[in-house]
Amino acid sequence: MTADHSNRSAAETLRVVPVQPPLHRALLRLRVRPAQRDRVGAMADLLADVTQCPGCEPMAIMCGDAPIGYYRIDPGARSVTGRDFAQPARGLRSLFVDEHWQGCGIGTRALALLLADLAVRHPSTRLLVLTVDDDNAAALRMYRRAGFVEDGARYHGGRCGSQRLLLRALP
Repeated sequence: MTADHSNRSAAETLRVVPVQPPLHRALLRLRVRPAQRDRVGAMADLLADVTQCPGCEPMAIMCGDAPIGYYRIDPGARSVTGRDFAQPARGLRSLFVDEHWQGCGIGTRALALLLADLAVRHPSTRLLVLTVDDDNAAALRMYRRAGFVEDGARYHGGRCGSQRLLLRALP
């Protein structure tokens, strides 16, 4: 399946929704580029990991009725960063867009939808935290454009080596 990036009406139907079991089969068809596989992992593993994380929220990035991406919100920052923060914080994990939809701004738009959804469903959350591999320049650019800032800390437990800790204040 190749995305028609010129189809504006399809892109305008972008939304994020909690993952429910009926979406699992379609989510399992999502793929990332070969160079991204070590960073993201397999979709089956991501869905299985959700069952081991009480309170985490798997989310699908949808275009119309089809999932084109995925992310997970963790109930606290400690699971992502290994530490707590003074203000109420949540963690962001595993944000990706299917390889056929990459390169057309969907990730940036999905991140904006993610932040808006988080504000509605978790209005007391004041900080969103995540880690990004040091060498993942594309992700770092996207997160910085969305208002995430580095706090200078490094996380050394990533699958692909050292990671940067990024924070995004929420209204």
